[in-house]
Amino acid sequence: MKIAVAGKGGVGKTLIAGTLSRLFAKDGFKVLAIDNDSAMNLSYTLGIDNEVKEKIVPISEMKKMIEKRTNVPGAGPGVYNINPRVSDIPDKYKVSGPDGLQLLVLGGIEEPATGCLCPENALIRTLLHNLLVKRDEVIVVDFEAGLEHLGRGTAKGIDVMLVIAEPSQKSLDLCHKVIDLSKKLGVINIYLIANKVIDESQTDIINERINEWNIPLYHSIPYDSVIGKADLEGVSPIDYNPDSKAVKSLISLYSKLKQLKVELFDI
Repeated sequence: MKIAVAGKGGVGKTLIAGTLSRLFAKDGFKVLAIDNDSAMNLSYTLGIDNEVKEKIVPISEMKKMIEKRTNVPGAGPGVYNINPRVSDIPDKYKVSGPDGLQLLVLGGIEEPATGCLCPENALIRTLLHNLLVKRDEVIVVDFEAGLEHLGRGTAKGIDVMLVIAEPSQKSLDLCHKVIDLSKKLGVINIYLIANKVIDESQTDIINERINEWNIPLYHSIPYDSVIGKADLEGVSPIDYNPDSKAVKSLISLYSKLKQLKVELFDI
């Protein structure tokens, strides 16, 4: 099962991607968590040891490796291989985390144009396609804000797209764009998740706002100050307080996704 988590920056993508990864791993699934956000904070939510965390170098910053993989012998400047060899990269550069899960940090592409045709972008896109299409394990990808950087080849490997919203007009506007783009790219299973919900009136407003989207509000996660406290102390929320309101809600979301996995793949 390949799960992508997308949405506006700051809505809780990393919290959801990391906690779901931990819950799948705790249940005995082989899990590879992918950090494709330029903020690169997924290691904190996963509970990766500090010593391991400090040694992580994002794939997007491995300039010599990228140059070697994308180099076209005899070609001039600006010419590179847009389909580099990447199949060995995940197992070579992933790091181990709690409950037997693995983490691969891709990082973001720091370029002025989102869809830039640069060696780093070519390698990251090819690597994402390889991860989502060819790997036989649970993959959870914490995507960078928005989805404009995704190509059709990458999107076709996504089994479930979780689009994360918070109770704000700006967040919902971006979610609508993400959902439309996901549909155009051929993603079938798209689910809206509301995070940081204070009360039912906010859920009602969200449901009213998305009435014509043809995408239901799949799950809502309550606002929980414990999440902020865990973040401040640099501790994974599921380790800091597994009985907190938000973590319990994420466990409920995980149960839904595990049942969905059965319906999609195991019947």
